[in-house]
Order: sequence, then C-alpha cells, then structure tokens
Amino acid sequence: MHIGDWIRKWSYFTPRKTAIIQEGKRFSYQELNNQCNRICSFLLSKGISKADRVAILAYNSNEFIEIYFATSKIGAIFVPLNWRMAANEIAEILDDCSPQILFFDQEFEETALILKERGESPEFFVSIGENGCEWSMKYSQIDGYSIREPNPPEEIAPEDPHIIIYTSGTTGAPKGAILSNMKTFFNALNANIFFKLTPNDVFLVSRPLFHSGGLLINSTPVFYKGATVILKRRFSTHEYLKAIEKYKVTLAEPAATFLNFVLKECDLSKYDLSSLKCIFTGGERVGLNLLKEYHERSIALSQLFGMTETSTLTWLPTEDAFEKAGSVGKPVFHGDLRIVNRESQDIGPGETGEIVVSGPILMSGYWNRPEKTAEVMKNGWFHTGDLATIDDEGFIYVIDRIADTYISGGENIHPAEIERVLLTNPKIFDVAVYGVPDEKWGESGKASIILKDGEIMTFEDIRDFLNGKIGKFKIPKHFEFVNELPRTASGKIKRNVLSKQFEQNKSKVC
Repeated sequence: MHIGDWIRKWSYFTPRKTAIIQEGKRFSYQELNNQCNRICSFLLSKGISKADRVAILAYNSNEFIEIYFATSKIGAIFVPLNWRMAANEIAEILDDCSPQILFFDQEFEETALILKERGESPEFFVSIGENGCEWSMKYSQIDGYSIREPNPPEEIAPEDPHIIIYTSGTTGAPKGAILSNMKTFFNALNANIFFKLTPNDVFLVSRPLFHSGGLLINSTPVFYKGATVILKRRFSTHEYLKAIEKYKVTLAEPAATFLNFVLKECDLSKYDLSSLKCIFTGGERVGLNLLKEYHERSIALSQLFGMTETSTLTWLPTEDAFEKAGSVGKPVFHGDLRIVNRESQDIGPGETGEIVVSGPILMSGYWNRPEKTAEVMKNGWFHTGDLATIDDEGFIYVIDRIADTYISGGENIHPAEIERVLLTNPKIFDVAVYGVPDEKWGESGKASIILKDGEIMTFEDIRDFLNGKIGKFKIPKHFEFVNELPRTASGKIKRNVLSKQFEQNKSKVC
C-alpha cells in the first residue's frame, strides 16, 4: 500500500529497465529511485514530513514524477497545480491547503514570484530547470543529497492522505479532493486489470499530470507494473503519432478533443501504429462519429469514465469497443457502482438514474470542506451527479450531468443527448448545448457549434438535420457558430461561461 515503495522495489528487481522516456532521454528505475531518495533527503532536511503538503506547478516531466514518488515515500501530501490557472486562482488553492514548499518550472517564475511576494504559504520555493531563478532554491541543488532510502519518523498508513487534487470547478471555486494511499493503490489495480498491463507495456501520456487522468490513470498504474511511461511537455498531433511509431507504444489515453484534431491534421496511414493494443479515452463527451472513424482505420478506440473523486469508474473492454460504441462499459473490479432513481432504488434497463459509488476507490472527502463532502456522500455512497442508463447486458451509457440538464416547458432536456446527434453530422467538429433563459418556456436550448474546416451550414440546415432525430421540443431555439469552446483543464465544457455570454450578448443571438 506504500505507493513510493513501488519505485524502490522495481529499482531492485529491474534496475536498468526504462521507467521514463522524457523528450527522448531515458531514465531507468534505479535512476528514478535514486533521485526520489535525494528529494526525500532534501524535504526531510527542511522539516517536511508526513501530512505536510508539497505543491508543484510544472509541465509533464521526469522531475514531476520524481517529486510525486518522493513525497509518497515520506508520507507528505502531493498537491499538483493546474498551470493553466491565473496566479490569483493558484493563490486561492495555496491558501486552502497551505503547502510547505512549491516546486515550479522556470517558465512559471513570474507566477511563482507573485505567490512568494504575498508573504504567505509556502515557505520554500524550488525552481526546476537548467538555470533556475535567482530568488529561489534550484532543483539541481538536490543532487548533493543522499540517495539512501528515507526513514520517515512516522509510519504511513493506507488511509493516510496521498494526494490533494483540485477539481476543475466548472461552477464555483475548485475543491480539493483528498485521495488516500489506499485509493491510489486500488485505482492502480483496476487499471492493471482493464489495461491488461505488463512490464513490457509503453504508455504514451499526453494528458497533464496535474489532472487525475494524467497522473492516476495514465501514469501511476504503469509504475506499479514496472512498465514505461513516455512524457513530453506538450505534444502536437504529428509528434504524438511519431512517438507511437518510434517507441512502439502499446497504450494511450488522450482526450477526445485531441483525437479529433489528430483526424483533422494527420493522415494516419502514413504512420506505423501497429504496436497499439488499444486507445482509450474519457473525461469528456465522446462522439459516435469519432469512434466510428477510428474503428474504420482499424484502431480500437474504447471509452472509460471517471472523475477526480473516484478515478476510473467504468471501462469498456477492447473487444466490445465496436459493438458497444457509445457505452462507457462496466464497473471497475475494485469498487461498487449503482444507478439509482430519486428514491435510491436501482433502476432497470432503459431507465435513467444517477450513478452512485462506494468502495476503496472513493476520495476521503474535500479538504477543509466538510459541508461539501456531506452534500455528495450519503449513507456511504458518493453521488456523482451523472445520469446514466444501463442495457440488458449491464453496459452503462452516460447521458448527462444532472447540473447540465435544463427544463423547457416542463420537460427535462439533456444537452449531451442533443450533442451526440449533432456530432453525427460530418460537417460538425464540436458542439455545446446548454440552457438559456426564455420568457415563454422558462428555459430554451442554445447550441454553440464549431464547423470542420471549409464546411458551411446555416441554422436552418441544422434544424433540418435534427428534425426527426430528436423530439421537436429538444431542438435548440438558438444557434451560433464559434471557433472554440471554453473548457476546463480536464476538457469539460464550461456551460456556465457560455450561458453568461448569452446573457451579455442577447442582441447578437439568432
């Protein structure tokens, strides 16, 4: 259950095995473990130990992984920060969790300096990079510390907090989900089962490590298995495909939006992708057209479903990826999942209910937010806020977020249902549907649409396309064509932002 100990054990069993490939440079498990131990020695020398928070503001890199596992070895709590946030937003998170130290990439020196000049937490700042920063400690200074295995003053228990990951916060301020060592361990076990991981696997990680998907679903299970992770600060679509070809990547789990851009910008036939066992995707809505286009190119594209508070909840097996396209699969092995109605009774096939979860994959709660924890935890079950149905074979289909549902003329309307239909149109690249105020119906729908390059449509074309495919009352009243959609760092559409824009620009809406 000791997460940091995984690296020590693999450095013993397979010391020369490649753990990380970063920008073409290889790091063995022995090198990774030695560096983790140096960081442990450094942290302990600064008085940082069990339950203290260690924050990081950095791109995907070997340093990120080194600090992550070093923190785990001494029982401190790892806090990855979203580098897409503004300095004042990050300051709010630091005020909430009060880390003792902040590691940051040189590229974020300006942000880090703003945080330092506030004169509050954290006490120590460490710059990652060749040159470092004049006013902070430098990561290279850690090279002088001992590589001996740390001897933490306190024992690390399975229930102890391991990580605090702040949710994207599509509505309201981000909340810090407390993830225990036990939760991380059982999530790794689930991933090993469904990814069918072996030590010979090579996992290409494109999601940011500050996100649960990049750190806990894509990376951590691979290190548990003693396999190899490929990291890069940022991938272009062409670089991504070249990496698969060059390193014989076996598994990948990019965002659906990225997979859309791959099809848009690349000719897949020009790359050797034969090493891939499967590509998984999740974390956002996945269009059936996207699944179909990859399947037509003989690439198995399968869905998974989860959230920060639970990590992976469901997995669609590769062998069912085509026949059950659109489904997020079945529940993970370690964890209990139900779909219930308002009376907390299990629904039957074809009915709609909320996904609730129990078991060792659950967060411990929200940091400093007992009232928010109580809102989602009821009788031992975590209420996800996601609506879903289930078929006769037990495969789950996520419909929408309860919070995204709007009521028009007394009818509940699920935006994701409309979006799925619109995404079957070959001219549409992406779309967001959301409710806006309506004097007659209370609320009506609006669709913000991104067309594929070179395509032209009119609002009437879209209405004609939807007619007969969904009930007339579900067809949005308003439409607009846009170049991009506001998203959280995890790829979720910020519908609240779009709704506010509607309020501010009523006169411009068709």
